[in-house]
Amino acid sequence: MLAYRPAMADHDAPLKKTPLNAIEKELGGKMVDFGGWELPVQFSGILEEHEAVRTRAGIFDVSHMGEITVKGPGSIEFLQKMTCNDVAKLEDGRAQYNGLLYPNAGFVDDIIIYRNGPEDYFIVVNASNTEKDYEWMAGQAKGMDVEVRNVSADYAQLALQGPHAEKTLQPLTNANLPSIKYYRFAHGKVDGVPALISRTGYTGEDGFELYVSPEEGPRLMRKLIEAGVTPCGLGARDTLRLEAKMALYGNDIDQTTTPIEADLAWIVKLEKGPFTGREVLEREKNEGPRRKLVGFEMVDRGIARHGYPVVEGGKEIGVVTSGTHSPTLKKAIGLAYLPLDKSAQGSEFTVLIRGKETRARVVPTPFYKRAK
Repeated sequence: MLAYRPAMADHDAPLKKTPLNAIEKELGGKMVDFGGWELPVQFSGILEEHEAVRTRAGIFDVSHMGEITVKGPGSIEFLQKMTCNDVAKLEDGRAQYNGLLYPNAGFVDDIIIYRNGPEDYFIVVNASNTEKDYEWMAGQAKGMDVEVRNVSADYAQLALQGPHAEKTLQPLTNANLPSIKYYRFAHGKVDGVPALISRTGYTGEDGFELYVSPEEGPRLMRKLIEAGVTPCGLGARDTLRLEAKMALYGNDIDQTTTPIEADLAWIVKLEKGPFTGREVLEREKNEGPRRKLVGFEMVDRGIARHGYPVVEGGKEIGVVTSGTHSPTLKKAIGLAYLPLDKSAQGSEFTVLIRGKETRARVVPTPFYKRAK
């Protein structure tokens, strides 16, 4: 059973397909509706795919993700205004995890910003938010010396993840992979195909995200599978990211949650100057947020899943945002928003699982951290 909640889609609209859809069906992928996209939830099985990424290497089709470019002399001023992290700290060839915020400091989206040059930025956004993010950014760019474009249709995106990712990819590329450190990227060729090669991922393992033309995506996926990489679906992607405590938009963060509440204070740089939502975050930093996203493990039997209420004395005081049985840790884990005064590590709380009161305990996160 999946631990994530797909974004709501227009059920009358035909499902969108990535450039890799045909090869995924050929490989026996079990296809599902994920936020209006037809994507594989699994191939050989969630546990097997999860294990492949933790111990060897797996490949994910993440071509449904959106890509937006920001170019022009006003790029840095614009991005500093729109986000909470300090984009000015980026150098060419570096990437940054960031929050695109509303005035209430809630998330428009969590994004990755790549700097190609001082006037040239490439931004990766969540699939279900692509149009919303683009419209928000384009609207805010009015009157500024900057051009914002939605270029999502120009890319297929493959995520090669796992401890064997580098040694598997290196024979296929002219890029010097050891020189691409975490959250850095290079432009090169993979199997002769022009690609942006980024040392990033959503699994807690080492690995690369490859941005190539849609036409070349299927051939590249086939080549990597021939090299021994396991094809993986959404199910393993979710269990992997939860073990690594990586936020999922629509579950753990959304327009109602701030980065400080979401335990992402490390991406909030108040010292950089004015930005959208700054006043709210400054107040939260000074006074403390009213709630906090914490990691937990179950004390009693059961799996607490998205939307399950946290209760005390018959009253709802919090909510579970993500939950699953961890294949690596062999225990039930999850994330939940709790009142700040009940969020300390070691604190126990009660979750209603299908109406039954079930105990859980706040634990340190990430649940899983790979050996360096």
